Order: sequence, then C-alpha cells, then structure tokens
Amino acid sequence: MEVNYRNKKSYNTAHYPIRQPLLIVWLIWILSKIALLGKKYKVEKINMEGLRPPYMVLSNHMYFIDFELAAMVTTPHRVNNVVNLDGYYRRPWLMELIGAIGTRKFTMDLHLIKSINRVLKRGDVLCMYPEARYSPCGTLSYIPDSVGKLIRMNKVPVVAIVHHGNHLHSPFWNFRKKRKVPLHTTATQILTAEQAATLSVEEINSIVRKALWYDDYRYQKETGIRITESYRAEGLHKVLYQCPHCMTESGMSSKGTELFCTECGKRWNLNEDGTLSALEGETEFSHVPDWFEWEREQVKKQVEEGTYRFEDDVDVYSQPRCWRFMHLGAAHLTHDAKNGFVLEGFYRGKPYRIQRQPLQTNSLHIEYDYCYIKPYDCVDVSTEKDSFFCYPANAKNVVTKIAFATEAIYQLNSRRGREVLK
Repeated sequence: MEVNYRNKKSYNTAHYPIRQPLLIVWLIWILSKIALLGKKYKVEKINMEGLRPPYMVLSNHMYFIDFELAAMVTTPHRVNNVVNLDGYYRRPWLMELIGAIGTRKFTMDLHLIKSINRVLKRGDVLCMYPEARYSPCGTLSYIPDSVGKLIRMNKVPVVAIVHHGNHLHSPFWNFRKKRKVPLHTTATQILTAEQAATLSVEEINSIVRKALWYDDYRYQKETGIRITESYRAEGLHKVLYQCPHCMTESGMSSKGTELFCTECGKRWNLNEDGTLSALEGETEFSHVPDWFEWEREQVKKQVEEGTYRFEDDVDVYSQPRCWRFMHLGAAHLTHDAKNGFVLEGFYRGKPYRIQRQPLQTNSLHIEYDYCYIKPYDCVDVSTEKDSFFCYPANAKNVVTKIAFATEAIYQLNSRRGREVLK
C-alpha cells in the first residue's frame, strides 16, 4: 500500500541528463576554486597523461568538498555526476542544468545504467561515488559487485579519485565544526579501456576496491597531522556506539576531547594525533576504525545467530518530489533478517505499508544531525519512487547499527541464495 498523496506523481528519475554546457564546466571550476580558498590542499594526477573522455571516475566520499576537489581533476572535460535525490532538494532545475543524474540510494534503478551508458557514448566523463554515502569513520564503505559489472559493460578507462583528510576536516558525525586539516587528493587511472573490456568482473572489482581503499586516521598518523580543536571528539559516539568494556549498546556519549560510556563510566580521550587512549585501564582500541569494525562484527554475529531485530515508532518525512519533504507523522518501523524493512503508518486517513525485502537493499543511507529536515539521526528507507526518512522515537543512537545490519542481512541472504543455486 502506497502513501495517499494528493498528487501521486513522483520526481521522474527515468530521463537522460543533458550534456554539460562548457560554460557550466568552467563556472563549476571557478566556484570550486573559491570554495577551496583558505584551505591547504593538493591535487595529484597519476597515470593520466593523455587521457581523454570518455572515461569513468570513481571517487571515495567523505564530505561535500569531495565534489569541489573532483572538479580540479576533471576540468576542462564535461562531467555528469550521479547524485542522490536529496541533493535535488529545492534545486532540481539547477541539478538538471549541470547535468546531474538523479537516483535514489540503494534501489534497483535500471534507468541509471542507461543514463551512464548514454553519457559515455557521447564522449563525456561519468563521475560516481560508489560508496553512495559519506564515510561514517573515514574508511572505505561497502562497494557492491555491480560496480565491476558496470565497468565491464561500458569498456572505458577508469580513474579512481581518493581524498585524504576530508573526513578529518569535516567528520560525518560532526560536520558543522570544521578542523584545520590539509587535504590531499590523488587521481589515478586504474583501468584502461582494454582492461575494462577483457578483465573479469571479479578482477575489476578487486582492482577498484584496492584502489579506493583509504583510512583517514591512518593517514593522520602517518603524516603527523595534529588536530588541536577542543571539540574534536564531540559526536564520535554516533559511530562508536557500543562500549567495548561493559558491552552496552547505545550508551556512549562524547564531549570536548573525550568519549565515554554512560553505563560503566569508562572514558577515552581522542588525542591530537587521532588515536584513542583510555583514561583508566586498558585501551581496547587505539585506532578509531578498529572499534568501528569490531561493532560491525558484533552486529554480523547477531544477524547470523538470528537475534538481531530493530523495532520502534518513528517520525517519518518522505521525499517523493524535490521541493519539500512531506511530513507523514508517526509510523512503525521494523527491521530483521526475514522481512527486511517494514514501515507502516497512516497518512490523510489511509494506511500505507512500505516493505524492502532483504535482497532489495544492499546498504542503507543514514544521516546524523540531518540538515534538510531536523537535526537528529535518521535512516532513509527508499523505494524506486519515494524516500522515507525515519526518526526513531524511543531508541537512541541506533542508526549506525541498523546500517551494519542492513549490509549483514543482504550478504547473509545473498550467500544463502547462492547455496540454493548450487
């Protein structure tokens, strides 16, 4: 049952993007240069001598500044960027003018494949961010196998753009408070057209994942960057939500330079070099991503043992179109390995039920302190025609765990499907 909108027409993503006007190419470059004023940055091109469109750009994703730095790489070539539909909010005309390709995250968008093929066939650059989200803790997120299939299908050169320092400068869990961090972007041609046409999908995916690998906290340690801001740990509890000392989930908090558990009282300091150290007792994890990956394994274990389940009332805002978010009000959201996501509620006197089966969603769009709706954490359960931003009413600090679970549930069901086929 769909939502009972007065106007049922959703924004149509099934149309081809325009070819980016050369005036727009240079305008984007100028505006990006202006936005980067006052920031220490370096853009390095590797193995790109003589490279001309068409080619694909795959970039890691940590903050909006990624787009500005990518423009330093691709100018003067025409570029079409793949953009999630919330990026069209209140500006669909502008996104269409610059040649953006609109889509909804983690859905089966077949027309997106056609649009990408159209861009490359007319001899332009296709830029996409295969993680499809800002990195939660400055490391590579899940990249689906479909990326390799897409490259194999189009048979064009591939460039990997890797940004270092962007997460440290504007961490996803506290993007409003910037830090003084030097930025280093590398752009490397990782596949020629011949390799894209002849290598297997598995080989291509292996090359892509290796080329896009990054760890901003390791980069900080190796380059000797010191982050001295007194608020540097504030918000870190959103990604490090489980205490490794008492194992309590969603009881972590942070203030100033410290991360602490509200249940057992243990505290850790986020040092100027990006490492963690316990104020008393054992330092379970000195490297932020190690703690993050430990949490992922805890959730994976719950999923495989059949003990994972999320259920809560939620406050829902939807985005069928681009000019505003529709407030649908209170609803109920459940998530488990059997049924995937099930969202049930009422709008304008009629019930609606949105379900995304486990194999329909290979990952999840989450937001901390979401700037477009209201400044709290939410999960975005999207269909091909709508996006539902769900704010938990009772559960606290759970969206990171739900994201972990979504990927674990998809992988578990995919594995079971392959075993059945055997």
